[in-house]
Amino acid sequence: MFKIRKAKEEQPTAAGQVKIKKKSRVPGVMITQYVEVLSDGMSTPDFTRKPIALTIQEGKMAFFRAIVTGNPTPVVTWMRNNGEIDEERYKFTFDSISGEHQLQMPDVCADQADTYKCYARNEFGKAVVTVTLNVIEVGYKKSKAMKESRTAIRELPEDFKRNLRSTVDFESREEKKLEIDEQFWELLLSADKREYESICAQYGVTDFCWLLKKLNEKKLEREQEQEKVVEKLCNLKPIELKPSGAAEFELEMSLKDPKSKIFLFKDGVMIPFDAETEVKHGLKRVGKKFVFSINGVNPEDAGLYQVEIDGVKIFSTELKIPDVDFLVKIQDVNAEEREDAVFQCVLSHPMKKICWMGKNNPVEHGDKYDVTVSDDMLIHTLMVKDCLLLDKGIYSAVAGLKSCSAWLIVENNKDPSMVGKKKARKTTCAGGGGDDVLKVAREQQAKLQKERDELIAKAKEKAEEEAAEAAAAAAAAEEPEPVEIPEVDATPKTEPQPKKQAEIKPETKAEVVADSKPIVVEEKVKEGKPEEPAPDSAKEKEVVVEEKEYVQEKRQRERRGPLVPETVTDPGVYFTGGLSDVTAVIGNDAELLCKLSSEDYDATWYKDGKEITATEDIDIIKEGSYRKLVIKNCKEEDAGKYKCEADGRKTEAMLNVEDPPRINPDDLAEFMKPVIIKAGKDASFKLTFVGREPMKIQWYNDGEELMEESNIKIEKSSSHSRLILTKCQRRTTGEIKMKIKNECGMIEAITKLIVLAKPTPPQSPVDVIESSSSCIEFKWRPPKDSGGCPVTNYIMERQQIGRNSWQKLGKIGPEPKYRDTDVDHGRKYCYHIRAETEQGISDMIETDDIQAGTKAYPGPPSTPRIVSAFKDCINLAWTAPANTGGANILGYNVEKRKNGSNLWGTVNPPDEPIKAKQYAVKDVVEGIEYEFRVSAINMSGVGDTSQPSEFVIARDPKKPPGKVTDLKVMDSTYSTLSLSWTKPVEEEGVQDEAKGYFVELRPAESPEWGRCNTSPIVVTTFTIVGLKSMAMYWVRVVATNEGGDGEPQELNNYIIAMPPPVRPHFTDKKMKNFMVVKAGNSVRINFNFKASPMPVITWLKDGLPLPKYVTVSNTDTSSQLMIPSSERHDTGIYTIVVKNLVGQETSSVEIRVTDDPKPPGPIELEENVPGTVTISWTASPDEKKDDRLHYVVDKHDSVKHTWHTVAEHLFNNRFTAVNIMPGRQYKFRIYAKNDMGLSAASESPIWEVNKKKEKFFLKLQDSKTYTLETSPSFSVPLKMHQSPQRYECYMSCAVTGNPRPHVTWYKNNISLNTNTNYYITNTCGVCSMLILNVGPKDSGDYTVVAENYLGRVECSTKLDVKD
Repeated sequence: MFKIRKAKEEQPTAAGQVKIKKKSRVPGVMITQYVEVLSDGMSTPDFTRKPIALTIQEGKMAFFRAIVTGNPTPVVTWMRNNGEIDEERYKFTFDSISGEHQLQMPDVCADQADTYKCYARNEFGKAVVTVTLNVIEVGYKKSKAMKESRTAIRELPEDFKRNLRSTVDFESREEKKLEIDEQFWELLLSADKREYESICAQYGVTDFCWLLKKLNEKKLEREQEQEKVVEKLCNLKPIELKPSGAAEFELEMSLKDPKSKIFLFKDGVMIPFDAETEVKHGLKRVGKKFVFSINGVNPEDAGLYQVEIDGVKIFSTELKIPDVDFLVKIQDVNAEEREDAVFQCVLSHPMKKICWMGKNNPVEHGDKYDVTVSDDMLIHTLMVKDCLLLDKGIYSAVAGLKSCSAWLIVENNKDPSMVGKKKARKTTCAGGGGDDVLKVAREQQAKLQKERDELIAKAKEKAEEEAAEAAAAAAAAEEPEPVEIPEVDATPKTEPQPKKQAEIKPETKAEVVADSKPIVVEEKVKEGKPEEPAPDSAKEKEVVVEEKEYVQEKRQRERRGPLVPETVTDPGVYFTGGLSDVTAVIGNDAELLCKLSSEDYDATWYKDGKEITATEDIDIIKEGSYRKLVIKNCKEEDAGKYKCEADGRKTEAMLNVEDPPRINPDDLAEFMKPVIIKAGKDASFKLTFVGREPMKIQWYNDGEELMEESNIKIEKSSSHSRLILTKCQRRTTGEIKMKIKNECGMIEAITKLIVLAKPTPPQSPVDVIESSSSCIEFKWRPPKDSGGCPVTNYIMERQQIGRNSWQKLGKIGPEPKYRDTDVDHGRKYCYHIRAETEQGISDMIETDDIQAGTKAYPGPPSTPRIVSAFKDCINLAWTAPANTGGANILGYNVEKRKNGSNLWGTVNPPDEPIKAKQYAVKDVVEGIEYEFRVSAINMSGVGDTSQPSEFVIARDPKKPPGKVTDLKVMDSTYSTLSLSWTKPVEEEGVQDEAKGYFVELRPAESPEWGRCNTSPIVVTTFTIVGLKSMAMYWVRVVATNEGGDGEPQELNNYIIAMPPPVRPHFTDKKMKNFMVVKAGNSVRINFNFKASPMPVITWLKDGLPLPKYVTVSNTDTSSQLMIPSSERHDTGIYTIVVKNLVGQETSSVEIRVTDDPKPPGPIELEENVPGTVTISWTASPDEKKDDRLHYVVDKHDSVKHTWHTVAEHLFNNRFTAVNIMPGRQYKFRIYAKNDMGLSAASESPIWEVNKKKEKFFLKLQDSKTYTLETSPSFSVPLKMHQSPQRYECYMSCAVTGNPRPHVTWYKNNISLNTNTNYYITNTCGVCSMLILNVGPKDSGDYTVVAENYLGRVECSTKLDVKD
């Protein structure tokens, strides 16, 4: 199918052929037709999809796509302008299903960049389209090409001095030849000004003056192109990676044409995207805001992304994915409450910033979190300050496409004395990598530096080898001759020269730099003394340079080798690590550090422009390639701008000296010791500090700021502060915090105040553990506040009810529990309890009356549970009663009863109660069904019996049932699912009969099954309720019996909570398709439908989205559109689109919003022809607003005295009334009429033609032959008509002639006079035709033919029916 030939080859037109140029629907496609008339069904070739211009990186796969049409099927060929298309480097493919032709270029190279043409030919013509391929060079080729463009010498000037004076001309020639990658301009046009420097560094552009000038020109061109498709463009945000693993970029723009198509390109290749579903590339539009997203970013997604609208570039942004990994991941941290927690990680490559996430939310540097990065940008740290229980959760670090996570566990303070109180802030930190992290970071930094040094060394070595080869080749070609550089004239009469134009050093390499500065030339020379310098120029020297190239006249010189060897120019010494701003505290040392590329160069330090040297307070240190400036004991005057300069290169940084509040560590340690005092005493806190004034000093007690009061005194000064609390009470106990703040910082000091007091009384209620005839045992709760000291003893007193005296029982120890064995059976006792600490004895608490040895029977145990059953034994189990009767349980009695009997019999002997809470009943008969009950026994006797157990048959265990069969779904909704199945088959000895069924459900995202019924069901149908709409579930049914659960039977596939799929269709029997609404009234359109799954409903007005004030209410089965207050501009066709997975359905209704018509203006009457009157009137004001407005004419006769209509459906402002009799008075009324009805009438003045009565004279004259016959003619021709579908269309014209012409109506040359679908009248020469229900078939040309024997005339019009 494919023919390979050169791009410019043209096949001559065959004999008899023509060349007719045709326009294609696809822009950029040129069609040539070879024949004048095409045969039926035949067509010339055309493109339905043309290839798109492509910009791609070298080494990737490039391809062009095209889809062609034509009959017969065209032959597709590909060509290129410069070069041949060989089958080794190009592949041609054709997809017969999609009809797509492809030209593929695997591993594309720079020499394949060209203009390509795609031809489609058949016997009737050809179609051609042109497309461009741009290839971006990468790696060493790109850097080499850029270096050649900067260092190559185009012309070697004959006169060095003249060359220096013509620098501007030289630069202009260089600028014209400078070629820069188009991707560089695309990035600059969409980037922020702050990013210009990094983009220029990436592409090696150094001439910023030329760059800004060129950029402004391109911006102007781009803005002019964008104005064609975009009204406004703003808020351009470059692409950025999100913690979720996606990437987004956004912009705001207003399109001139809402139907304009938006295209997205990656590296010049158009990529598909979807505006609705979540696919790889998506577009979300909210108003004027467009958000483009890339889901599931991977390394292959890196590249240049461009947005185009109708072929115009709008925005470009580059996605860079850092190649980084975690050498040390963050680890789980266990922190105590109010302690700081630290997460640390180490990266494989430096990054300025990574993304931290806390409990799925981004974490930023602030009051709660500290996010820091080490100087080498390898160690990243997150500190969670003042951890609370709410901070517990998972924290993550995200770097590029890599991430790691760890838990933060916050442990609560378990000190019982701090219950209900606010804990003091701790100064310790939990977590952190420590020395291991620093060690890994240092090793990685050394590894990276070693790799960089090796790369630089390899590049230099390779460059030197190439330079040596080039020099050898040049030396072999021609012998070098010495060239003498003339003296540079520096006299004032000549053009001004720089201070030092050329300084030539021994053993240096030649270099020519073309930029905005004067050209500096350095050539390699032989060692030796220069000639004598000129007497008037001490700084300028005359040097003899031995050139490696033979120099002739400018036009005669033949260059055989490069003037400058293709080598890497040594940049000299430069800074590999610059200075960073430093903030130092006054009195401490400050260190400024930078790093040079060489260890041999010395650096000079400056402060505020003045050179500084080493002194007692300043150390200048040289450690290998590092240069340090250490300022000891910083003072405020040491602040300023510091600069380090080496070999003309410099780096600067600011030193800021701050004086924040500071506290002596010894004083702080002494202050942090808790202060313990007794209640009613005074407490004093004092702390000294230093810092820059003014300082704000605040004191806090448990987080509440303290102010001057009667019992609070605060002393403040510039060096210390004192807090005095007088007559402290127990409630004053808590955290005492002092906060000092000035403009440089803030510091806190925290201590604790403990006020000792006697304890509060023990807490009720008092719980009775045992109350028997010989013992009373009870317990209580400790005091709410122990007064700051632990309870050492409880002091007990007892009173026997009925006596007045209290018996002291003494101290019983610190346990809140007492057992009294000295009691009399049946007596009641009351007790007093007091708590004792080192600070005193609390008030007492009095118990209720407690009786010893009351007759309290135990309550019923739980219902016995059948553990297992056999033919000769049934095992039971139960739990103890909740009410023991105030005494210990001595045992249990078990009773049994046969099914159908009323007699209960005790299983165990009466004098041998069962001690355990389980029992094996062996007195059973095989095959008999039994039930059991249990009663508890204490010292008072046997208590109530439990509820009977379920019936159980004495027989060996059954086998579990098998799987259910024929499991299927009977019905489903969005929240329910109905199932049915058949019970499993019973096989003796293998699987027994099923006694019930469990239905189990598992959501698709969960691995665990859950049962829908707690107890087994007997029937073989079940309805699951409470499902989540459109969620996926797995369902299974398990049969069960006394032998256990059988194997589950699952459905073959998952189910979705939705009704059975139903294609959307409307259920209304009569749906309106036309509505007339009065302006100002509300409009409601309701459509009922049936669809499953739940459809997506879209409303459109004339094919476009609805205005914001139109509201839409949707349910599962209906949708309603409402316009609260309609206006005339709401007129249009409203379409509803109901779409789901099965299909879609649409319906439209036309709404015409109008109002009562206003009457026409004044009426004028005129007689043009005797017996007629021409009526004209001013149009109604609503005529321009309503295209369906027309006029009705009524006539009143003074003889008949009635009004009757003489004309309707008039769309003009004139009418001629006929049969006007002289001597009668006529009046006319004009009405405006639309879909709402008639307007008020405009009435004309009275019209009367006086009847002249003259005397009758008869004078016979000679008779003459005279005829009034005329040929037909149209006095009023037909007009052009446009009408919507299902409307009426009225056509009329006026024809004259004598004898009366015969009128015939034609449509498309077919007579309509006998067609009953058209109502045709001819009244006094006014011919009219009415089409009642206009449809698409009525479109066409209409002709009226009037003829008599004197002649024939025609009048034509066209009817256009709107959709």
